[in-house]
Amino acid sequence: MTESDLLRCLIQVVGRVAVPRQEVREIVGPKKKSRIRAFNLCDGSNSLTEIARKAKVNQGNLSRSVAIWLANGIAFWVGEGRDARLLHIHPIPEKERRRAEGNRAR
Repeated sequence: MTESDLLRCLIQVVGRVAVPRQEVREIVGPKKKSRIRAFNLCDGSNSLTEIARKAKVNQGNLSRSVAIWLANGIAFWVGEGRDARLLHIHPIPEKERRRAEGNRAR
């Protein structure tokens, strides 16, 4: 286990205690499943460009969402320079995402 792995664990454990999952869900936003997909891709292994491509989100919209996530403490930068990656405090479960989409459809 590297220092980077330990840092990721620490961020996620502390984040889960500080910000409940429902609050994370509200900050990410209920309207767009692509935004939720993008947030879940912030697992520390993808660059912003990769997240935008995989989630099929406009880079500018993703940058604005990331700024909100960072300001609210639900995502953090890990690494430096070109190696910097976003890390969420915990993903939004697929089941919860489907439930939110179902409620919106009613």
